[in-house]
Amino acid sequence: MTSVKTELNRLIEITEKVSPKVFINHNNELILVPTKNIYFRLEDVKTDLDLKCKVLAWLSRPSCKGVGHYWQKRVLQIFNGFLGTNFSKEEMDNVYTHLGNDVNRELSISFVESGYDLSVLPNEQRLSEDAQ
Repeated sequence: MTSVKTELNRLIEITEKVSPKVFINHNNELILVPTKNIYFRLEDVKTDLDLKCKVLAWLSRPSCKGVGHYWQKRVLQIFNGFLGTNFSKEEMDNVYTHLGNDVNRELSISFVESGYDLSVLPNEQRLSEDAQ
């Protein structure tokens, strides 16, 4: 098992390829894209799993919306590169809907532990059929 520091360094190295101004500030925040205010706090990251959940929570939105196409594409590269996934923008929209902003940490943990199996996430079509 790799250390959190090793994984954090790997995330920074992946990010530097598309956002060379990545850094950790004095508030212990990982600033991934300073010009777009894309960052997350590191104070509660104790394990690799915590770091992966942070990436799901805070990089899912800018990888599919909220920033221009130029940065969406690059944040998606960071996301996929770090987690070893190959999600499309549409799949990221689904990830953001269910895991973005750390709205459901337990589901995030299940998603990570499944190897990022999208079937772990609620199916919007199935949910609407269940409501009928």
